[in-house]
Amino acid sequence: MISFLGSLPLGTLNIAAMQIGIQESLLNAFYFSIGSLLVEMVYVRISLLGIDWVRKQEKLLKVMEWITLAIIIALAVGSFLAASKSGNANKNVLLQNNMHRFLLGMFMCAINPVQIPFWFGWSTVLFTKKILEPKNVQYNSYIIGIGLGTLLGNAVFIFGGKWLVQRIANSQQYLNWVIGGIFALTAVIQLIKMLMHKDAISKFGKDNKKISQQ
Repeated sequence: MISFLGSLPLGTLNIAAMQIGIQESLLNAFYFSIGSLLVEMVYVRISLLGIDWVRKQEKLLKVMEWITLAIIIALAVGSFLAASKSGNANKNVLLQNNMHRFLLGMFMCAINPVQIPFWFGWSTVLFTKKILEPKNVQYNSYIIGIGLGTLLGNAVFIFGGKWLVQRIANSQQYLNWVIGGIFALTAVIQLIKMLMHKDAISKFGKDNKKISQQ
């Protein structure tokens, strides 16, 4: 449930999955989603087994965050360029490649560090309340649940986008404008948060310092 609800706010990965579902096929969109959720599951597993190591990687996470911001900007520009051209077949420039969508999903999730502090925070809460215990059986079921929740959340965007396209004339062009706007707004908000040190990674670092002091 946490993973499903956490996948519903507009973000880079679920919007990209929707765009692939609209402009390519549902199968490719699910390949992309499965690739991204597998990396997310690996990140969660690492954070559960090596919490102390993860806490010390703030600089690495910061670099990854800047790379993610650059990709979001590129996605916004690509969507605007596709929308400016007539016809429904125009793709975002970042989707005009032969990379298998499963690998593309893995790559985009691997460089997106937001899920690390998100799941670190939730895991800490669940550990504190003794809902999650340090047992391999619970770890495995927890991670499988995260993967299923993310897949269901992405499915809402994939099928929702397909449903809209089938009901609105010239919908792909309109959606490219909307998607470009979403990516652009996301990039602006993320940049402001990063500059003001109010982003997830900065909060993650502050929480780590408090834990170290305790």
